Amino acid sequence: MVDCLTDNKNRTVAEVRHAFNKAGGNLGTSGSVDYMFQKLGVINFSSELDEDGLMEAALDAGADDVITHEDGTFEVLTQAEGFMAVRDALLEAGLANQHAEVTFRADNLSPVNLKDAEKILRLLDALEDLDDVQNVYSNADFPDEAMEGDE
Repeated sequence: MVDCLTDNKNRTVAEVRHAFNKAGGNLGTSGSVDYMFQKLGVINFSSELDEDGLMEAALDAGADDVITHEDGTFEVLTQAEGFMAVRDALLEAGLANQHAEVTFRADNLSPVNLKDAEKILRLLDALEDLDDVQNVYSNADFPDEAMEGDE
C-alpha cells in the first residue's frame, strides 16, 4: 500500500505506476488493498523496562496488546483513535518510549522467496524515493537472508 500526498495527482500516479511497471508489478485502484491492512498505534519500548509494570500501565491506559519480542523489547498496540491517550498515559506513568507512531500493519504476511524478496525490496526502495510518497506498507514476509543486506 502506498500513501501519497501531492499537489498533482496525475504526476504522482504516473510516477508510482512507472515504479510498479519497472518492477514487474501492477498498480491497483485507490483503496484496493485497504482490507488487507489494519490502522493501529504502535509504541516501542526498550528491554530495560519491567514487563509486568508496562503491561499493567498499558492495559489500564486502554492499549489492546503488549508484545514482548525475542530481543526483550516491547511493543504496545492500540487502536489508532486511542493512540495519543495511551501514549500520553504511559509517559505520565514514567514509561518513556523509543518510538511511537500510527501505522498500517498487514493482517496476514505472505512469505516470499529470496529472488522475489530482492525484487520487492527494490520496488519498495523505488517507491520510497518518490517525492510525493509519504509511506509504503507491505504484507511480504521477507526471509532473513534478504534483510541482512538491508540493515
